[in-house]
Amino acid sequence: MKKKLDLLEELQGIDQTIAEKKAEQAVLNAGIAELEQSLAAVQAALAEHQAQMTAFRREKAELDTALHTEQENIRRSETNMKEIRTNKEFQAVGREITAARKQVSDLEEQQLQLDGRCEELQATIDACQAELATLADSTKNGSAEKQAVIAALQSTIDTASAKRDAIVKELSSSLVRRYTQLRDQRRGQALAEARDGSCMGCNMQLPPQLYNMLFKGDEMYFCPHCQRILVLKQEPAAAAE
Repeated sequence: MKKKLDLLEELQGIDQTIAEKKAEQAVLNAGIAELEQSLAAVQAALAEHQAQMTAFRREKAELDTALHTEQENIRRSETNMKEIRTNKEFQAVGREITAARKQVSDLEEQQLQLDGRCEELQATIDACQAELATLADSTKNGSAEKQAVIAALQSTIDTASAKRDAIVKELSSSLVRRYTQLRDQRRGQALAEARDGSCMGCNMQLPPQLYNMLFKGDEMYFCPHCQRILVLKQEPAAAAE
């Protein structure tokens, strides 16, 4: 029976190690995901800024076309004025030129405003690109470092799993099932130390008769309170004192 308990204790230690290493891997994977999310956020922001710049350039091209059209209208009207013979026609063309010049002035003002917005946006894009380059580098390095640790942890897990498989083969399937059930129900601790008449798993007092039977070591006993498998660590002489 002592051998079975020793194997179960070793099995529990291995399972706890595997659980700890997997938890560490989960934290590292979450860290990698966070790095990638930060990078993706900057990439999305840059794409949005670049799309806005494309829209500004399209608007600027439309303004340039409209400005060119109005300037051509002015030149054409000024040329036509030289051939006008009546005062009425002269006044009409004059009004057209005045309106066109007003339109040109408005378009030029819009161009100036748009140029200012483009300049500000370009500064934002430049800063975003610089941030992206730095973040991409740190993400690559940070992810590589974390992946290396994850791989090392996986190696430890694989070694522990192989050792676990070997131990499981030495135990009966019914005992392994009972152990697994207790482990899952008791947060990874299927076995508990019995000390000074108490179960260290739940800190409850054990019945004296049960505690004394543990010294015989002929059977497997369970805590009546938490149902964990009891393991006596004290020497009989020490207990007698």
